[in-house]
Amino acid sequence: MDLTYTEEEEDFRARLRRWLDEVLPKLPAKPAATDWPGRRAYDAAWQRMLYDAGYAGLHWPRDAGGQGATPTQHLIFLEETERAGAPYVGASFVGLLHAGPTIVAEGTPGQRARWLPPILRGDEIWCQGFSEPDAGSDLAALRTRAVRDGDAYVVSGSKIWTSHAEVADWCELLVRTDPGAPRHRGITWLAMPMDAPGVTVRPLRTLAGSTEFAEVFLDEVRVPVGNRVGAENDGWRVTMVTLSFERGTAFVGEVVACRRVLGELARTARANGRWDDAELRRRLGRLSAEFTALWRLTQWNVSEAQRSGGLPGIGGSVFKLRYSHARQELYDTAAEVLGAGALDADHTWVADRLAALSYTIAAGTSQIQQNIVAERILGLPKGR
Repeated sequence: MDLTYTEEEEDFRARLRRWLDEVLPKLPAKPAATDWPGRRAYDAAWQRMLYDAGYAGLHWPRDAGGQGATPTQHLIFLEETERAGAPYVGASFVGLLHAGPTIVAEGTPGQRARWLPPILRGDEIWCQGFSEPDAGSDLAALRTRAVRDGDAYVVSGSKIWTSHAEVADWCELLVRTDPGAPRHRGITWLAMPMDAPGVTVRPLRTLAGSTEFAEVFLDEVRVPVGNRVGAENDGWRVTMVTLSFERGTAFVGEVVACRRVLGELARTARANGRWDDAELRRRLGRLSAEFTALWRLTQWNVSEAQRSGGLPGIGGSVFKLRYSHARQELYDTAAEVLGAGALDADHTWVADRLAALSYTIAAGTSQIQQNIVAERILGLPKGR
C-alpha cells in the first residue's frame, strides 16, 4: 500500500480544509451532554451540512448514495475534520457506521432506497438492539423471539446497552426466529421502527453520568417482514457483516482524536512540570508509537476493505483489540499528567477516562477478539 498522497488527494484535502474553515465558525454551541434531544438535533444538522456539501457517506458506493471516494480520501476526511475540531457523528453513529453499511452490503434495492438517503441526510437516527441481559459477548445466546404472523413478525423480549435508543427512529434488531435451530442459526436481522406500539425505552446512566445507552422492552411489537435484511434465519451471517464494520472502521476517527490528545498531554506535561518525570516521557513516547502503528493498521484495513468490495476483514479484530487497551492506557496517562486535576469529573480527559473503561467490552470483548485472532488469523483450534 502506497502511504504517500497524490496531487489529486492533496487537492481534496485543500478543498475540505477551506470548507471546514468556512462552516465551523458558524456552528451553534454544542448542547449539554445530558440533553439528548438537543444533541440529536445538533448532530443531525451537522450531518445535513455534510450531505449538502457532498461529504456524507464519502466512502459509500455511488449506487448507495455515497461519493465513491477512495480509502485515502476517506482517511484524509477523518484527519482533517478531527484536526479542525469538527463535530463527531454523535447520535448518527449507528446509522452511519453500522446499520447503513450493512444495508448497503445486504439490503434489497427497495431497502437501500428507503433507509440510506435519510441516514445520509441526518433525517433518521438508528440504534443498535443486539445485546441482551444474558447475551452480550455470547451474542448467539439471544432470546428475543420473533414469530411470523402473516406479513409481520411479532417480537417480544428485551435488549440492553442499546445505543441512542431514546432518540432513535429505527433499531437494527436481532431476534430469534427459530428457537429449535442451533445457536448460531435461527437468528434474523430486522429494522424495527422505534415508535411501534409495544416498544418501551428506559435510559441507563453510565459511570460517566451519560445516558447514551438504554434498556429496550418489546411487548408483541409488529415488524413488517419487508423490514428483514437478509433471509429469515440468516441473521448471524448478516450480523457478522455489521460487526465487521463496528470493529473494522467505526473507531477510525477516534484514533485521530487520540493522537491529538497525546500531543495535548505532552504540552500540558511541559507546562505543569510533569515533563521532568522520565517514566512519564517514556510512556508518552511509547503511546505515540502505538497510535502511529494503529493509524497505519487503520490505513491497511481500509485499503483491504476496498479490495474486498467494501467489507472490513478480520484485521478489524486486531485493531479493536489493541486500540481498546491503548485508549485506556492513554487516559490513565492523562490522569498522571493532570495530577490532582484527575479528580475533576468535569474535565474532558477525566470523562474520557471513565468512558474508556467500556472499550474492552463494547463491540465485542477483548477475550472475544483474542479468540477471533487465534482461530481466524493464526489458525489455532477452537477452545473447548
